[in-house]
Amino acid sequence: MSERVVLVTGACGEIGQALVQALAQRGGYRIVTADLRPLPKTLEGLPQEHVRGNLLHTAKQFYDYDFDIIFHLAASLSSKAETDPEAAHRINVEGTMMLLQMAAYKSAKYGKAVKFIFPSSIAVYGLPDVETKTAAGRVREEEWNDPHTMYGCNKLYCEKLGVYYSRFYQQRHLDPSPPVMLDFRAVRFPGLVSAFTLPTGGTSDYGPEMLHAAAQGKPYACFVRPDTRIPFMAMPDGIKALLMLTEAPREQLTRAVYNVGAFSPTAEEFRQRALQAFPAAEITFRVNARRQGIVDSWPEAVDDSAARADWGWAPDYDVDRFFDEYLLPNIRAFYG
Repeated sequence: MSERVVLVTGACGEIGQALVQALAQRGGYRIVTADLRPLPKTLEGLPQEHVRGNLLHTAKQFYDYDFDIIFHLAASLSSKAETDPEAAHRINVEGTMMLLQMAAYKSAKYGKAVKFIFPSSIAVYGLPDVETKTAAGRVREEEWNDPHTMYGCNKLYCEKLGVYYSRFYQQRHLDPSPPVMLDFRAVRFPGLVSAFTLPTGGTSDYGPEMLHAAAQGKPYACFVRPDTRIPFMAMPDGIKALLMLTEAPREQLTRAVYNVGAFSPTAEEFRQRALQAFPAAEITFRVNARRQGIVDSWPEAVDDSAARADWGWAPDYDVDRFFDEYLLPNIRAFYG
């Protein structure tokens, strides 16, 4: 069986590094990576080529490749996007649209659907207040799609763009013999936590930031309230979800966008786990109103029953395995 040609944008980020390593370990892929940054040492020798630069400037050169799968991870994340919404829109929306157009063109030209795998986010949800959030409980894909952030707006719009390019582009669905369309699939991730890469200041990073600070003996002031609750997931399960959705037969999928969930600890529960592991840790709470408002608009849990029914999704890590077998041992090892 010939190798499948894969593009991973945002390959130097937390998800990107884990995904490239997983693809290389599986074998059968010729990997091309793209990022603003140079390839980190953890990925050296894994991709056949690394394209460095702003996606808005490099996207056109990808027309020279015949990709079977595109994992589009490059994005300006929630906190950063709020400080420069215009730049975030360019990166998150215009960059995505350029890749979708390229994938649509290649699918039609060669009569073979390019799979376009898009990591979306719980930031697409926007609950109006904490009381509504608590009452809502597990939120389905079609509920509360009223994002409060530029990042959430971008992700929701790009989901819609993906559906458009895979179903309605140039109204090809009205053609009696339409050319092949691209195959767009999206996963709405909760807060993803990696034990092997440092948190990058994202709005959901308060949990792992506590543990990294505690392991280093540094004080940490958490920027959300102790009772704050949102869904989280271990990075290995995030990669598992991407690969499972990629390999799922098209005819089994009942939607283009899927929730995936694992567990939903409070910020105080993160703090207690940190204190159990590092009793001398100094962890306090100093609420940042802006960031708290963002997190309060995200659901405390997601309904991922569609992913479980359509492609057999189930996380490997519950909250105990996440802390005891994945996060804490690896953080301890990281800091010696």
